[in-house]
Amino acid sequence: SAMTMKSVGKAANEMVKEVARQFREIPGLLEGTPGHAPADHARCIAISTDASLREMVPPAILVMSTPLLFGIFLGVDSVAGMLAGAIVSSIQMAISSSNTGGAWDNAKKYVEKGKLVVDGVVQGKGSEIHKAAVVGDTVGDPLKDTSGPALNIVMKLMAILSLVFADFFMSI
Repeated sequence: SAMTMKSVGKAANEMVKEVARQFREIPGLLEGTPGHAPADHARCIAISTDASLREMVPPAILVMSTPLLFGIFLGVDSVAGMLAGAIVSSIQMAISSSNTGGAWDNAKKYVEKGKLVVDGVVQGKGSEIHKAAVVGDTVGDPLKDTSGPALNIVMKLMAILSLVFADFFMSI
């Protein structure tokens, strides 16, 4: 889960640098001047696509190697225990990540609609509370859109690999 969050941060950083470069190098883009040269959307898409593939390699190696190493070096009973622990902790973390990310997203929307009143003052866009809600949403989006759903894949992939290699583990 932490690996996927870190990956999202790295990809976002690359995207911010590219957008800043385009704003710097393409006259009129930032100001929205009519007739300015178009933004390089293809480069932004390439950054996102490349990062999503590149950054998922370490988590994939971890998830796929764990049941194999447990089975080879520690035996079938340890694989069963590892799977039980992985499933129980993944379910709890997936639900928590998805709910937490959704709550932060909803909190930001609540503030943006002007529904939050503190000491008789509406706290809408531009307020300190809104800035905090935006930060929360920035952390919450990868939780609900990346880390939570990725844990479902973790559970399935570990279980499938364990089943596929179960006969091999028994023969050792």
